[in-house]
Amino acid sequence: MTPAKNTRHKEQPGYVLHSYPYQETSLIVEMFTREFGRIGMVAKGAKRPHSPLRSVLMPFHALTLDWSGKSDLKTLRTAEWRGAFRVLKGRALICGFYLNELLLKLLHRDDPHDALFDVYEQTLQALQEGADHAIVLRCFEKRLLSELGYALILDRDAETQQPLEGHRRYQYLIDRGPVSVAAHASGNGNVGSGLELLGQTLIDMNSDHYTSAVTQQQSKSLMRTLIGHYLGHQTLHSRQLLIDLQGL
Repeated sequence: MTPAKNTRHKEQPGYVLHSYPYQETSLIVEMFTREFGRIGMVAKGAKRPHSPLRSVLMPFHALTLDWSGKSDLKTLRTAEWRGAFRVLKGRALICGFYLNELLLKLLHRDDPHDALFDVYEQTLQALQEGADHAIVLRCFEKRLLSELGYALILDRDAETQQPLEGHRRYQYLIDRGPVSVAAHASGNGNVGSGLELLGQTLIDMNSDHYTSAVTQQQSKSLMRTLIGHYLGHQTLHSRQLLIDLQGL
């Protein structure tokens, strides 16, 4: 068997999702890169006071990365800031950690998502500029699920394939979509167990239109239910922080 090639990748855009200590002076860093997806890297010596990596490896700042390696855990060679220094504060900072935690727990390593990378950058920019946090998160969550192959059905009844009606109530069934509550209440079958919401909420979500208070509340409940399902037994610590702050 031919041994795997120790490939080096240079000048790749990426972001730090999370880091933790490794041995005495190093870090293991989970990176989100545009062309290669989520990658685990060893940043050797990054904890040393004068390491060039020490002040660079921070979340939410666009980086240019060089790394090499043939194992699951790569070796980070260099990391430099790419573009302006991005600062998130207060609730926007917690939202940023929420984004990172979603990517860490829902993306597989070495699975490229270049479009999602661009959405992530745009979402960080929106948070930095003070955009409505709830709307920003709903848009990102929806796109993330779509990239993972769990795209929401937001334009039609999953059973009849008829367009959704704003005044009707629907149950959103995981991995199936919305089905009319009224149709099943009249004796046309068992609707199953799902979150009940207005058709208008789904219509609004389809066009990323979140001005209605009802849409804001119901879309939050729907996304929390769906993401919780796909996370399984994994806990989102950043979400609890948001809940504690009358969250999103």
